Amino acid sequence: MYNFLFYQHTLWRYKAVTVAWLNHTLIEIAFTFFIVPVVLMLYLEYFPKEKVRGFLYLMIWVAYFSVIEYLFEAKGLFVYENGWNGWWSVLFNIITFTVIRIHYKNALAAFLVSAPIIAILLLFFHPALHDLK
Repeated sequence: MYNFLFYQHTLWRYKAVTVAWLNHTLIEIAFTFFIVPVVLMLYLEYFPKEKVRGFLYLMIWVAYFSVIEYLFEAKGLFVYENGWNGWWSVLFNIITFTVIRIHYKNALAAFLVSAPIIAILLLFFHPALHDLK
């Protein structure tokens, strides 16, 4: 949602190298509505019940997403902007996969955990209101 609201102040963007008409917005829509929902269903479906195994499972997903992003960035398919970098993405992946699991168990708790995290990230990366579209 951030990439749509703050279109003029993205923290990362996708860069297609195959066809001219494939832009950041189309790639973002594909990720948001097709790829991410399928990935989240797989992630939640096989989440272990034991805490230690659950933690390891979460970290495997974080590592997988972080490595994929690193490879995309190295190939020029993913571009960091406005102070964002790979380490922020690793932290973001940890937070995201943790909050998704919390949300699966208790939606209200996930919203309560997410609100201060969102506020802190907005303070760090402070987009101006004129960047809001």
